[in-house]
Formats: sequence, structure tokens, C-alpha cells
Amino acid sequence: MTNTLPPRPSASGICLVEFRLNPAGFLEGPGIKFPAAFGRTGISPHKVEGDGATPMGRLNLLRVLYRADREKPPTCVVPVEPIGRTDGWCDDVQHAAYNQAVTLPFAASHEDLHRRDNLYDIIGILDWNITPIVKGRGSAIFLHIATPDYAPTAGCIALAPAHLRHCLAAGLSAIMVG
Repeated sequence: MTNTLPPRPSASGICLVEFRLNPAGFLEGPGIKFPAAFGRTGISPHKVEGDGATPMGRLNLLRVLYRADREKPPTCVVPVEPIGRTDGWCDDVQHAAYNQAVTLPFAASHEDLHRRDNLYDIIGILDWNITPIVKGRGSAIFLHIATPDYAPTAGCIALAPAHLRHCLAAGLSAIMVG
């Protein structure tokens, strides 16, 4: 595999590993290659809000959220927190909380992280447009569970549940997209 950093140990003892998402739709890491869904308009070096693209570049995994009523906490190299019933993520470019976690109910446009389907049963928060936040550069770019047919996402990266758990346990700490 090219363009990856060598594994390095984390505080948990799991090695930190940079994976690669290629345009053919595979997430690759050391000895791992899994099918992945990504943005419906492909991969873009010029991501903007609502364009349906997955941003090109290095996306660090900041933390992982999970549905404690459906899943066990995943093993991974970043902090893990349960998703609460009132957890959301603001995607309203005009709001002060744009591209940040919010508490529901929330009047502005947002993602509900406590979904009825299983797509957000495990969510990796990726550092796209987090520090600093630039209005309109894209929000809510997550690593999450794919639909059974790997339907394209609105810009996130999605894997089968077992593959997502496997990658997290293998030390996924970043994804190089493109």
C-alpha cells in the first residue's frame, strides 16, 4: 500500500494506522481491503456543503460514537462515547454551531445521530472542517455503517458493520482519501 504512515503504538497499546480510501471504492490498511461507500458525486479536492462529495485528503479519526442500546463499545485507538437520544450534528451553514455536535431538539438544520436505522450505530467523527470550521466547506463527514448495497453517501465513508469494527480494532487513526 502506498501513501500510508507506518503503524505506531497508541496509549491503548494498539498501533495507530492510516488507511487509504481509493476511488474504486475500497478502504485499505495493512493486510486489509474492504469495500466502502463514499460520496454520491465522488471524491473532491474542493468539498463544499451539500455537494455530495467525500473530501480528498487526510481525515483523522477524532472519536467514535456508538449506540449502547444496540452495540458493544468498539475497540479503537480514540475515545469512545455512547450516542444519546438527544445527540445531533449541525449542518446549517448560517448557524453558529455549524459542523459541531448539538443537543436535540435543535431548530436549525441538523443530523440526528440517534437514528432509527443502523447506519449510525457506530460513527467515527473525522476531522474534516473541524479546526478551524469554515462556513460552507462541508459538515458531518463521518465514518459509519454502509447500507447493505453500499449506496453512495452524502459525503461520508461507510463500511459493513463487521468491517468497520475490524478496521477500528486494527488501529485505524486516519484515512487518506483519493
